[in-house]
Amino acid sequence: MKRRDFLTTSAAVGAGVLAHGAAEAQPASDESTSQGKFKLHYAPHFGLFGNLAGGDPIDQLKFAADQGFTAWEDNGMKGKPVELQEKIAKTMEQLGMKMGVFVAHGNFGGKAFVTKDKNARAQVVQDIKDSVEVAKRVNAKWMTVVPDGYVTNAEWGYQTANCIDLLRECSEVLEPHGLVMVLEPLNWWKDHQGLFLHKIPQAYEICRAVNSPSCKILFDIYHQQIQEGNLIPNIDMAWSEIGYFQCGDNPGRKEPGTGEINYRNVFKHIHSKKFDGIMGMEHGKSLPGKEGDRALIAAYRSADNF
Repeated sequence: MKRRDFLTTSAAVGAGVLAHGAAEAQPASDESTSQGKFKLHYAPHFGLFGNLAGGDPIDQLKFAADQGFTAWEDNGMKGKPVELQEKIAKTMEQLGMKMGVFVAHGNFGGKAFVTKDKNARAQVVQDIKDSVEVAKRVNAKWMTVVPDGYVTNAEWGYQTANCIDLLRECSEVLEPHGLVMVLEPLNWWKDHQGLFLHKIPQAYEICRAVNSPSCKILFDIYHQQIQEGNLIPNIDMAWSEIGYFQCGDNPGRKEPGTGEINYRNVFKHIHSKKFDGIMGMEHGKSLPGKEGDRALIAAYRSADNF
C-alpha cells in the first residue's frame, strides 16, 4: 500500500465523524480479545480495524486500545478538519495512547531539497511551519518528511549538501517546539524510483550533518528490506539517529508473518535497545473482512511474543 492510498483511506474514514458527538473513552466492540498491552508501541492507522470496530474513527481508536495497542498514526492528519483533529487528540488522551507521525512534507515530483530553487525551498519551510500547529493540536511529536526527488544534472554531493542546508532551516522551525521531523528513506526497486533519500546510511549521514534533535530517521522496515536488507545491523549502526519505525512485511506490504522478514527477532532486538518510541503499522492486510482484522491482531501478538 502506497502513501497516497493511506491518505485516501484516512480521508474516507473521516467523513461523517463530526456527527459522532463527544464520547468518553470506552471499548468500541464486544469482540474484545485483549491480552494486555503490547511490549512495543505499535501504531495502527484508520481503516485497519474498520470491519470489527466500524467506520467511525473514534470507535476505531477505542477498539485498538481495547486490543492492547498504545499508539496511533495518521499520514493524513494534517488534512483533517480542526474539530476532528481535536476530537481524535482528546480520545487518545483519555485512552492513554501516543500519537505517531503525520505527513508534514512529501512532494514526490519535486526537487526542492536537492536544488537551490528558492521558491520551492520556501514552500518546504512553510509546510513545516504549518505542521507545527497541527502537531500541537493532536499531541504529536513526530512528523514525516520525504526529501523529494533527485536531479540527473548535478553531482550527488552537491545535492546532499543542498538537502542538509534545507533541513537545517526546517530544524530551526521545529527546535523551539520540541518537535521532530523524521526523514523516510523509500525503496527504489519496488515503489519509489527517482526519490533522493533511499538508504539508511544515507539518512544517517544527512542527520549527523544537520546535527539537530529535530531531524531524525524514520526507519521503515518494509522499505529497507527491499532496498538493502541487513536490517538489524543497520538499526544498530544508525541507532543514534533513529527516531521512529514503521512496519510491513515483504513481499506484499502486509502484516508481520506474511513475508520474509523475521519480525519477532526484529521487534525483540528493538525492544532490547529500550526503544520507547512508536512502531507505525504502515501496511495493509492479507485477508479481507473481519477475518483480516483478527488476523492482523493475531500477527502482532505472535511477533510481540518474545
